[in-house]
Amino acid sequence: MAKKKTSIRDSVIAAAQQLRDDVDSLSFSEPVTHVYNPLRYAWKGHEAYLEHVNNKGVKVVFLGMNPGPWGMAQTGVPFGEIDSVKNWMGINVAVDHPENEHPKRPVEGFDCAKSEVSGRRLWGLFRERFKTADLFFKDHFVLNYCPLVFMEESARNRTPDKLPVAERESLNEVCDAHLQRLLQLLDPTYVVGVGAYAEGCLKRSLEAIHSEAKLSRILHPSPASPAANRDWAGTATKQLSEAGIWK
Repeated sequence: MAKKKTSIRDSVIAAAQQLRDDVDSLSFSEPVTHVYNPLRYAWKGHEAYLEHVNNKGVKVVFLGMNPGPWGMAQTGVPFGEIDSVKNWMGINVAVDHPENEHPKRPVEGFDCAKSEVSGRRLWGLFRERFKTADLFFKDHFVLNYCPLVFMEESARNRTPDKLPVAERESLNEVCDAHLQRLLQLLDPTYVVGVGAYAEGCLKRSLEAIHSEAKLSRILHPSPASPAANRDWAGTATKQLSEAGIWK
């Protein structure tokens, strides 16, 4: 009997399992005191999200930096604002706790009352434009470059670009390999960095695999950005239109 060919979806899930294990082997020093890996404790949510990927590949890949404390850290879904994940994607699963949980950043899963503003803006734009999750996922997918959440003793978030050089290089090696694998599997026509950091990660990975996908960037939806607080959806739509991605 001929061996069944592994589907794109199965390969994407296997790649995420590999990434989950690879980042767990890394170590980080102070001022980082707490590291959450939602691919471990929120795996059910992440796997349910990956089930949405089109088995024929996608036209557009969006890439974020790493999980936010009230989004992917709670749900396992990139930019995973709870209302969008639960009521638009139809994902609502049990979430465990990270091993070293910060008392100021509890993981409450889908019971978390806080809302991830970046995720609300990003998925809100997609909901407005595509109406149904199925229509969005037909041609699009959203990824995060790094799956880890880094926190200091005060519970302050520390982004991957602020890690010491040696730690950042070890993390990049693992995350680059995963991103390159997913770009090869999904074979997008367009890749979009959500912010400048993600754009740089995409540029590096596209060059490494000699991909001809067209690279562009949209403004990051973080409320920390004054520009994002002035009609972020309108700005992002204009940027995607100018890049030839949305008509």
